[in-house]
Amino acid sequence: MPRLLIFCYILLSALLVSCGEKTNENQTVSESETEISEIENRENPDRKTILFFGTSLTAGLGVDLEEAYPALIQQKIDSLQLGYSTINAGLSGETTASGKNRLNWVLNQPVDVFVLELGANDGLRGVPLQETRNNLQSIIDEVKAKNENVTIIVAGMEMPPNMGPEYTREFRAIFPELAEKNNLKLIPFLLQDVGGVAALNQADGIHPTAEGQKVIARNVWEVLETVLIED
Repeated sequence: MPRLLIFCYILLSALLVSCGEKTNENQTVSESETEISEIENRENPDRKTILFFGTSLTAGLGVDLEEAYPALIQQKIDSLQLGYSTINAGLSGETTASGKNRLNWVLNQPVDVFVLELGANDGLRGVPLQETRNNLQSIIDEVKAKNENVTIIVAGMEMPPNMGPEYTREFRAIFPELAEKNNLKLIPFLLQDVGGVAALNQADGIHPTAEGQKVIARNVWEVLETVLIED
């Protein structure tokens, strides 16, 4: 059975369990990370901000915070001496609806690059695709309203095949279509070369290990690097 197919079946069972785990621990970590970054940015006013807004994949569920891909991106940025600070605003179980409700708090500080990683939990819960699309568009609109010069990067995600070929196809299309409509950067598939690879995932088969997070960081950096170089 192809790796992606295996991954998708595991995704359906494992993430349905984890998608409801909006734990206080993860929320505290995410909020603390944000507060620390706000202090650092005030102390370094010339540094720009990259905010990663997403699910447990971004929060780094099951690994240390410094092993999650946003922290790995920060290490890359520091090694290149680029003037950016990253904020990990990922939250386990986040849907596009709950993300939309949380967004105003997250945008309390200026954001120069906004990486949007939401939608997978919607698909696994069977949220109507138009609702997911509308919520993502609302998030994009609000981020732009806060800063018209912000660069938004959308992270693509895919659904398991047993959701049905039409649903799977239409879900996959949401992300590139939103990117094209709003002139955004696109990460085609956040879990490219991670999904379905047992050695890169934890025991639940869905949340990446520290090594898996390194691969995700490379996927993100391929797109993010072009943004930072253009700046």
